[in-house]
Amino acid sequence: MKLLFKQRIFSWFDSYDIYDEAGNTVYEVKGQLSWGHCLKIFDSSGNELGTVQEKILTFLPKFEIYIGNSYAGCISKEFTFFKPKYNIDFNGWQINGDFMEWDYSIIGPGGAVATVSKELFHWTDTYVIDVFNPQDALCALMFVLAIDAEKCSRD
Repeated sequence: MKLLFKQRIFSWFDSYDIYDEAGNTVYEVKGQLSWGHCLKIFDSSGNELGTVQEKILTFLPKFEIYIGNSYAGCISKEFTFFKPKYNIDFNGWQINGDFMEWDYSIIGPGGAVATVSKELFHWTDTYVIDVFNPQDALCALMFVLAIDAEKCSRD
């Protein structure tokens, strides 16, 4: 399952539309006013599915992931000198690849969960998330959103 992750051009808060390969809206992401990043994920019918919430007052960036109102896991940036590195506390998932250029993979105990790559030549940031099991799409999207939010904070 391929998801296209496109940032909206005119928005005061982080807002994204997530499309499938046919161009249908699968998810809508709306930034909320809060301390740190708070991203709410909705399905195409407007039902809230999850939240990516940045924890404030931490030494390094950390984001908690909620499915509905239930805590599912977190992603935190690790201290490194050169390449960014993240630690995922969710289902044994790990992240490998080049975060600076937006080409990386989310790996689970059974193999690849998703690959992420940036598409060039678009008006806004556009990323392709190739999710191997459609059941992992929402969680993979939330971790990609967390990495994007952390990266935007650095720029």
